Amino acid sequence: MNITSKTVLVTGGGSGIGYATAKFLSEKGNRVIISGRNADKLEKAAEELGVKYIACDVTDADAVKNLVAKLEADYSDLSVLINNAGVGFVYKLGEGANAVEKSRQEFETNYFAPVRLIEALLPLLKKQPEAAIVNITSNVAFHPLVVLPTYSDAKTALHSHSVALRLTLSTDTNIKIFEVMPSLINTDATRDMGGEQHGLPPVVVAEDIYKGITENRYEIYVGEAGKQRDDYFADPEAAIAKFNQGLY
Repeated sequence: MNITSKTVLVTGGGSGIGYATAKFLSEKGNRVIISGRNADKLEKAAEELGVKYIACDVTDADAVKNLVAKLEADYSDLSVLINNAGVGFVYKLGEGANAVEKSRQEFETNYFAPVRLIEALLPLLKKQPEAAIVNITSNVAFHPLVVLPTYSDAKTALHSHSVALRLTLSTDTNIKIFEVMPSLINTDATRDMGGEQHGLPPVVVAEDIYKGITENRYEIYVGEAGKQRDDYFADPEAAIAKFNQGLY
């Protein structure tokens, strides 16, 4: 799929992977809109990047309705949606972990929000000559990390949804569904997980997204994720133990 001269929405575009992706795609000649909860942060990022922004909490159904109305009115040629907004809690399951409340927040942002936004934008995306939905999941989508237990759950759910959506839309629409599975990336959100010391720069994800879409690779593995997936399918028990070595 060609991804130049497109209008692109990147959720969670004020920092990290979203910021790097917005920058990269803008430099490739696309019209980019970033969204996020913090209007001041978004405005600053948009000025730095030379892109447009719309403040929106994607976990708020009414805010999403307003976002979609704004896109339909001002960006009716929107053809690429990148669901990047995310949240995760570093902790271990067990007594007193408060896993229900943590997982509720993670699922609201990492699963229910993209599902809601996709469904709301399908009518607009269907109008375009070609269109794409890009869901950012993770290497934890195919094997869990014990210190990100319910984040792993939410990303696994979005992985499954991406597969089902791809098959469903392939029969009667021109919308392609891509899933991006990064390994550890150096962002503000991964500081507690060693992202600064061991993570890849966010621009690597942006580059792989662009390349993967242009090559029509519907599952895009970033960093070590591809090898980790191969290891998992070769020997799940050994791969999970290695992935979680020293963490349990």
